[in-house]
Amino acid sequence: MAAGGQRRHGLITGLSGQDGSFLAELLLSKGYRVSGLVRRGGDLGAAAHLRARIDAIEGDLCDAESLAAAVKTAAPDELYHLAAPSFVPESWSQPAATILAIAGATAALLESVRDHSPGSRVFLANTGQMFGEAGVSPQREDTPCRPLNPYASAKLAAHQLVGQLRAHDDLFACSGILYNHESERRPEQFVSRKITRGVAAIKVGLQRELVLGDLNAVRDWSFAGDIMYGAWLMLQQEVPDDYILASGTSHTVGEMAEIAFDHVGLRASDHVCVDPDLVRPPEPTPQIGDPARARERLGWTPTLSFEALVHRMVDHDLAALHRDPSPTSQ
Repeated sequence: MAAGGQRRHGLITGLSGQDGSFLAELLLSKGYRVSGLVRRGGDLGAAAHLRARIDAIEGDLCDAESLAAAVKTAAPDELYHLAAPSFVPESWSQPAATILAIAGATAALLESVRDHSPGSRVFLANTGQMFGEAGVSPQREDTPCRPLNPYASAKLAAHQLVGQLRAHDDLFACSGILYNHESERRPEQFVSRKITRGVAAIKVGLQRELVLGDLNAVRDWSFAGDIMYGAWLMLQQEVPDDYILASGTSHTVGEMAEIAFDHVGLRASDHVCVDPDLVRPPEPTPQIGDPARARERLGWTPTLSFEALVHRMVDHDLAALHRDPSPTSQ
């Protein structure tokens, strides 16, 4: 409970996305009052089922005044800044917009907290991609950063802003360095959902092939709900700090496909096709996170294994296709 016995108040940017919806559910389960930043006229997306239990506040990542107004209106005990462009390839075509929506919005929110709600605790959702060509794997919180794309550069700038305003203005602000995290709420343009949705469609006879890129691409995958629990734990500490939230283990795209197909009694080799146009250059440093600090200081560990995560996503997509067997994009 907040001071005076009132319910704690959490404000979430990115409420409508995968992470925002899981975080909102977590906060509500702990008795919080939850507000979410939404665009004017925008829907609640993955959090639509929570509509009656949350307050929507209009705002736009590229409008600093609207972000300041949201902070002043909510005066939250905890601010979780999750909203940002997240599809990396688009950052190459729109680098200026990417920098504004990520680094600019983070700066505006931190400034607003400092000026209007200095008691708010702030969590920033960051990314392991900021380490880029670090030359070290797994990465730790103090690993040098050499980002390789505009998205990662923008995230690094936001990460540094958190540390700078924490030191200069004594803000309780934390940067969560997040690695790939998935769920059945992940948009279908991401490879994890492309795989599980494709496997489900093949199982029910809606398509015959699953077209992928590099099957040897390595990722550190976790369950989004576990990652959001780690975000909450970061804001419950006495001293703010930055933490890597990751599984600490690596899996390939091919492994994910094999587990998904095996779960429905099929063989990946019978259905997976590689499109050379989808194959990106290999990453010079495998993006694997070392969660030792989070494990030791927060007591955080993932609860859902990689295999269980893939099974969960496939089962969801199978159930969805049985309810609505519309053709997929494959």
